[in-house]
Amino acid sequence: MERFKGKTALVIGAGTAGGGWGIGKACAAQFAREGASVVCFDLDARLAEEAARTIRDEGGTALGIGGNATSSDEVKAAVDAAVAEFGGLDLLVNNVGIVVPGDVVELSEEDFDKVFAVNLKSCFLSMKHAIPEMLARGGGAVVNVSSISSIRYLGKNYVAYYSSKAAMNQMTRVTAAEYAARQVRVNAVLPGLMDTPMARASAQSNWGASPEQMDEVWKARAERVPMKWLGDAWDIARASAFLASDDARFITGQTLTVDGGMTLGC
Repeated sequence: MERFKGKTALVIGAGTAGGGWGIGKACAAQFAREGASVVCFDLDARLAEEAARTIRDEGGTALGIGGNATSSDEVKAAVDAAVAEFGGLDLLVNNVGIVVPGDVVELSEEDFDKVFAVNLKSCFLSMKHAIPEMLARGGGAVVNVSSISSIRYLGKNYVAYYSSKAAMNQMTRVTAAEYAARQVRVNAVLPGLMDTPMARASAQSNWGASPEQMDEVWKARAERVPMKWLGDAWDIARASAFLASDDARFITGQTLTVDGGMTLGC
């Protein structure tokens, strides 16, 4: 398919640490495979360039840029680079997120602020700088990567993460309402329990799972999903591509759960 032929996409958080396919890298590749020129933005410039190089190796067009998604100047620089390199900006994917464990008593104020800066402020800044360029092109589409933890409790003491993603959902709806008449669509995709490099790293760092325990941890994780298996980065990439494409031209302000039925009982 060439749903994005002639369009430019900016993917915030396109790098994947530790190899493999994370959600941001898969989104960047999916959009490129469907014809978009893609700017891959990541805190680690090496990972941003790695994602871009993967796209170029497949015959696509991509640019890798390192920068901090919580810095207005650095996000604007990425948007400006997209415009300078490819003539404009049509599509935006926000895929930045961190987890710091802790409930409201245990979590430090500094960590609370850090999670909200990375998870929510980054979303605000990227839309702030990208939407004016979309308006200059007559419209565009934004996909914010949220989480099913924004709408239900998943049993982990991640109060800042859950809350920041819930705020992202509302920011999505409000922005969609404010820009609908100007043909900028804004939607969110809510991944469920996924098998991604970030999820595996989180299991080891936040849950204390050793590499030897990962098979059992992952089996137990899959058992929580009604479909009895875990989604991967490509499930989110394909959902994001749908929401960004003209196939979803009459859809805005929505939260699409991609969770194997996880939230059906809620």
